[in-house]
Amino acid sequence: MTISIQDFSQIDLRVAVITAAEEHPDADKLLVLKVDAGDGEKQLVAGIKTHYSVEELVGKKIIVVNNLTPAVLRGVESNGMLLAARDGDDVVLVTTDKDVGPGSRVQ
Repeated sequence: MTISIQDFSQIDLRVAVITAAEEHPDADKLLVLKVDAGDGEKQLVAGIKTHYSVEELVGKKIIVVNNLTPAVLRGVESNGMLLAARDGDDVVLVTTDKDVGPGSRVQ
């Protein structure tokens, strides 16, 4: 499936810094993250627990879909989505190659 540039332009991709991370209380593979994407702190729920520890995530800058409709995952609200690449069993967070501030737009 292809999309138009108008469809793509509706997606608000931002650089966000992970300010806190904890295990989801009711899921084996989910983590609950607090992130700052330049417009205040928001909460994301992500299925990356088997690939990243809580300790290694805090302070990491990632790319998020900042304008995604909120969803409830196993009873916890998620207000966005992080981007990650999957290569076989490996999952790697999408980030930047230079230091940019939280809230920077990805274009």
